Amino acid sequence: MSKIKAIAVDIDGTITNKHRKICISSIEAIRAAEANNIPTKIVTGNIFFYAYATSILIGTSGGVVAENGGVISEVHEGIQKIKVLGDINKAKNAYNHLKYQLINKYNNRYDLNKVDDSDSRLSEIGIYRTIDEKLIKEELKDFDVEVYDTKFALHITDNKVNKGTSLEIVANKQGLKMDEIMAIGDSENDIEFLANAGLKVAVANADNSLKDMADYVTIKKYGDGVHEAIEKFIL
Repeated sequence: MSKIKAIAVDIDGTITNKHRKICISSIEAIRAAEANNIPTKIVTGNIFFYAYATSILIGTSGGVVAENGGVISEVHEGIQKIKVLGDINKAKNAYNHLKYQLINKYNNRYDLNKVDDSDSRLSEIGIYRTIDEKLIKEELKDFDVEVYDTKFALHITDNKVNKGTSLEIVANKQGLKMDEIMAIGDSENDIEFLANAGLKVAVANADNSLKDMADYVTIKKYGDGVHEAIEKFIL
């Protein structure tokens, strides 16, 4: 394993608890890493501007990957410039098909509602978790989309992008290799960005699929687990 030169961390369920309240311990650890010239990259399924604001408030300097890889920021001369990588039209076409099927095939048995911030998304559509993920994946299997369950929402995303491919773009722009990054996450949409990282960390509350592939599973949950990992491997 190469020397770790950066951290990549998810937001919901990773630096926040199950109520989406941020864990102060994770902020303290991230800022300590930043003070030691180890930048943190925010990698999330949230909309870009939410992720960007989180980055500013926490004090991270490594850039942003948002909307499950559909939107990134490229840091140029200290300024983060937004870049859209995912094709939202793929998500829209898939969503419209799903809506049609739920009405006509399933006789409106299911409630299909976009999450409150879905119209602010630039590359994907987010919907509430009122429908079984397997049903959605089955109905959209012929579309060029990926469906992710973040445990907070279901995301319909361009299948040409994910957190892993987009993190690599951001890292390479900064002269970093993926094996120089410690990645920390909790859910299935974190699999791709942990997969190619030099050090894979799953917090204690993570999905089993993430724990199975992790190099290290924290003893503590949520942001306390992030603090634990940064203390153990960085500080």
